[in-house]
Amino acid sequence: MVNLQHPYRSNIPTVSGVDIALWDAVGKLLNRPISTLLSGRFRDEIPLYINTPGPEDWFDSISCRDWSQRMKEAPQGWSTLKFGFERLMGNGLPEGRYSPGQMSQTLRSTELDLIRRGYENCREALGDETDFIVHCHNEWDLATAIGLTQAVASSNPLWVEDALPVWYSDSWKALKQASPVRIITGEKLELPREFLPFLMNEALDAIHPDLVFAGGLTGCRKIADLAEMFYIPIATHNVGSLVQNMATAHFGASVRNFVITETRISQNRLIDEMAEEKVQVANGKLAVPNGPGLGITLIPEVLRENLIEGESYWD
Repeated sequence: MVNLQHPYRSNIPTVSGVDIALWDAVGKLLNRPISTLLSGRFRDEIPLYINTPGPEDWFDSISCRDWSQRMKEAPQGWSTLKFGFERLMGNGLPEGRYSPGQMSQTLRSTELDLIRRGYENCREALGDETDFIVHCHNEWDLATAIGLTQAVASSNPLWVEDALPVWYSDSWKALKQASPVRIITGEKLELPREFLPFLMNEALDAIHPDLVFAGGLTGCRKIADLAEMFYIPIATHNVGSLVQNMATAHFGASVRNFVITETRISQNRLIDEMAEEKVQVANGKLAVPNGPGLGITLIPEVLRENLIEGESYWD
């Protein structure tokens, strides 16, 4: 599916979906979980992080405290969060200051200082027991990206994500060399061939593939094996449905250098509703299913009820 197409530019998200479905089918035929078919398990549960926009007002101590309390009291037990600084627009940063996905935009020194103070307030509210990730959208120029890492360093984030435009350039290497915090990217990269230049040029501290964009379980296993040769850990991007969460769980269980995955569990009701088996999350970790294949039995009635207008069911 990847190579036997002219001019070798197959639609990788489509390939990824077919690949995951085939692994699920094989697991069900053999009555074995996907993770045991891939390699066997290194772990039976995988760490999760959740997205949040941050406090309503980053410069109000009560707002910061209330936001932190809500995150800490969530029944899933989140210990790692991800948030960008979009809420600072209109509250120090001008409205429409930047547009996600538009490349090589610039932040001024005064704006970087505002961002620094905002993240310091978030860190103070969260305390030292909660990790957080600084979320970008591949929009900044090199000088801004370096300045941003320096601005948030005092808040001790886990890493800064997607600070430069998507594709490899030597700017990524320069950013990693200059940054006082870890640098990660990869959610928009496809297959081992697009991760390889980042690894060969020592341009990242960790990589961030997405199973449904990077080649499914087969493609991402190859990426993981490649990353292990460079002693690079893997965190996975994941904003998808129950199917993607369960595929990611099996992937994370079977990859030695896996660290954590993003999730929309608790934010998307369909994740809990679309299968007979219930999602099991405790202490910020997702239990890897033990059933055959993905370990889930989808409920057709729920899926039909949530089709978008004009979409047909696949039977």
